[in-house]
Amino acid sequence: MSTIHIEDLSFSYPTSGDAIFEHVTLQLDTSWKLGLVGRNGRGKTTLLRLLTGELAGSGTLVSPVSFDYFPFSITEDATALAVCRGIIAPFTQWEQRMETLLASPTPQNLEAYGDILEQYTAADGYTIDELIEAEISKLGVTPQVLNRRFFSLSPGEQVKLQLASLFLKKHRFLLIDEPTNHLDEDGRRCLGDYLSKKSGFLLVSHDRDFLDRSCDHILSINRHSLELVTGNYSTWWENFQRHQQFEERRNQALRREIRHLSDAARATEGWSNQVEASKIGSYDKGYIGHKSAKMMKRAKVLQSRREKALEEASSLLSEQDIPPSLRLHLAPVPGKALLNVQDLTVKLGERVLFSHLSFCVSPGDRIALRGSNGTGKSTLLRLLSGDTSIPYTGSIRRNGGLLLSQVPQESAFLHGEMREFIRESQLEESLFKAILRKLDFSRQQFDKRLEELSAGQQKKLLVARSLCQRANLFLWDEPLNFLDVLSRTQLEQLLLSQEPTMIFVEHDRRFQQNVATREIIL
Repeated sequence: MSTIHIEDLSFSYPTSGDAIFEHVTLQLDTSWKLGLVGRNGRGKTTLLRLLTGELAGSGTLVSPVSFDYFPFSITEDATALAVCRGIIAPFTQWEQRMETLLASPTPQNLEAYGDILEQYTAADGYTIDELIEAEISKLGVTPQVLNRRFFSLSPGEQVKLQLASLFLKKHRFLLIDEPTNHLDEDGRRCLGDYLSKKSGFLLVSHDRDFLDRSCDHILSINRHSLELVTGNYSTWWENFQRHQQFEERRNQALRREIRHLSDAARATEGWSNQVEASKIGSYDKGYIGHKSAKMMKRAKVLQSRREKALEEASSLLSEQDIPPSLRLHLAPVPGKALLNVQDLTVKLGERVLFSHLSFCVSPGDRIALRGSNGTGKSTLLRLLSGDTSIPYTGSIRRNGGLLLSQVPQESAFLHGEMREFIRESQLEESLFKAILRKLDFSRQQFDKRLEELSAGQQKKLLVARSLCQRANLFLWDEPLNFLDVLSRTQLEQLLLSQEPTMIFVEHDRRFQQNVATREIIL
């Protein structure tokens, strides 16, 4: 057990005048399972890049271990086993070099051979293939996968192989950046259990159940500070809510005090002016002057107290991070059923995605589509939206007054200026931007091209578009991908308060449990 020391760290990007971090001092234990949370754009990935040395800030970093970053950059489409070995250590290069040195066994070559052999042995080179097989099995991956080309594997399998390989490296502290984006429910649960048995990592994730399952400490990047809490996400959230409620109560009390102090200061100043005026024609000007000066002094004391209270209130407000409420634009629901699906079967080539599926969507239903990756959840949403490119048998009957609003899973199609996106989507610009601001979207982002936005900002763009649209059925495909924890909470509260009719796909199990009124499992 050792400690990573971060002293007086400051950093800002050259293109931005605002500091991402200012004079940050932290001590992190290398045995912690540390979760990193915070709003999109607050600097989570920036902190990871500072730790790896990819970015340079001011201050000092002293670490007894080296850092490795996930996702690992892989360019060669070799076998999965070769990729895993390459992540852990340059085993192939060592083996080739040792073979060359032994072919010409001079004293110098034998000495070099011994140096490489020492590194090879220390990295478990003689047993590494067996260690890789054992490690990936803990993540539910079979050894046969190792013989396939790495890029032929599913995104979830690639994630698991990379993480297993990184944990086989020695004397490292892992920086794991959003590993769940390509994992379904089972994959997230399996990875969470795997990480719960590991130590020595910093994990960026917005999945609350996953953080609870994986972490024993939480580091939160707040508006103007960093907060370190012992415990899992639920512990941090309880503490966060308690702190926000205290700040809100304190802020209300300060504002009441400021009003009273302002009224008292004005009254005292008025009395002082009246007393000063009464000196004219008075025989005891000294007494009246003394009384006036005393009242003026009291007015200054009241003003000083008021300014101090205002400063404290401003400080509290700068740290408050209570997400504002959102609203949907709900259209009336005509009739008793919006959709009626009977005996629906979808077959792509020789593969049947799902068959003989029947269900009805009634007003107020919030239906979660569940199932492993590849079972056809997104395909079903596309069919329900009216996509005619997907062949199917069975029937889909839509209510004549059906008004749809969608959040697609992918955002790669976003490009160009925001004003073009607003115009093409036929949105009210002021409303759209107001919703983005409530989702903690900074005004500076409005001028960026859409392809330059982060994945989280792009997803917020698509969610905000849906919130602007007048609809009576919402089809949302993984709306929480890349969204921060507080934005997820905002959306939950919105759906629970307005109770729209919707069908959604989301692997965040806590969101499912809180929002869904029923489930369809494919």
